[in-house]
Amino acid sequence: MQALHFGAGNIGRGFIGKLLADAGIQLTFADVNQVVLDALNARHEYPVHVVGEQSQVELVKGVNAVNSASDDIIPLIAEVDLITTAVGPQILERIAGGIARGLVKRSDSGNRRPLNIIACENMVRGTSQLKGHVMKTLPEQYHAWAETNVGFVDSAVDRIVPPAEAGTTDPLEVTVETFSEWIVDKTQFKGDLPVIAGMELTDNLMAFVERKLFTLNTGHAITAYLGQLAGHKTIREAILDQHVRNVVKGAMEESGAVLIKRYGFAADQHAAYIEKILGRFENPYLKDDVERVGRQPLRKLSPGDRLIKPTLGTLEYGLPHTNLVTGIAAALHYRSEQDPQALELVDLLSQLGVQAALAQISGLEEDSEVVASVVKAYLAMA
Repeated sequence: MQALHFGAGNIGRGFIGKLLADAGIQLTFADVNQVVLDALNARHEYPVHVVGEQSQVELVKGVNAVNSASDDIIPLIAEVDLITTAVGPQILERIAGGIARGLVKRSDSGNRRPLNIIACENMVRGTSQLKGHVMKTLPEQYHAWAETNVGFVDSAVDRIVPPAEAGTTDPLEVTVETFSEWIVDKTQFKGDLPVIAGMELTDNLMAFVERKLFTLNTGHAITAYLGQLAGHKTIREAILDQHVRNVVKGAMEESGAVLIKRYGFAADQHAAYIEKILGRFENPYLKDDVERVGRQPLRKLSPGDRLIKPTLGTLEYGLPHTNLVTGIAAALHYRSEQDPQALELVDLLSQLGVQAALAQISGLEEDSEVVASVVKAYLAMA
């Protein structure tokens, strides 16, 4: 089996690429970072530091790389069995044109083997969004062929992969936590279902997408935003602050009540899942900055993302949302000179005021009770 993976960054190498290579799949990375590409092609292997109670270094072997902006990806797309991505939500549209050109070559060459594409991004139904971008670029005469031969498979991914530590000279070295979860929608595959260790197949993907979004993502973001307000530098420092921890756990319990109502998760099992997430935030081997985790606050405050979507769920079911409101208010206080969205957030707050800015970003009704609650919490934090 052959795979092409877009994104040779820390997540690409430390998570999805590692699972594919460990499964014995012939793997090619596609990226634009020439330093990383040259190193992968010179060595064909790289070290992954898996950190936890039993830390170890695992060597990923037998890989190579191509430049994703070059025509080198076209013949690969025409031949591989699987395409995966870990490029970030904003980059999916950029790689769609290359994928479309590869699909044209695949069709023209008469390759009828099923091809499955899985976007492994920190977003809801990222592959469906990638499909939209690809089909927009793909000439119309190939649409029917693509619908028959190409599976666009949505997934939910979960693994904390912090940036490389300062002082690291190896461009390929990556650190990851022990925990990982890759859940894919088995109903969207073309051809036989793949058997890949670490990939879990489900026919109810949205339950797991929202479980991760409402728990790991919600908790991670609120830890970052409250942590920055309290002067903490890392996620671990922040979650060890009892006030931060109480709000984060409370928010995950509020969002969890929505999941239990919506999908029938067992309450005791979800409580254990929350405790596992809190333990992951405490991992002393993961030095993850609150500023990095909090970046792109406008996206994280958008209607379908980790702060507003679970809050909408509490409104739908008439459930409490006090801690989620606190997290939303803290997000409005996020500041970073390196993050364009953080700078845009400051401008919006200055121009519109808190109430109108939040309504514009989140889609919440400006005169709603929940917006008033966020404004009150925001002002109390000033």
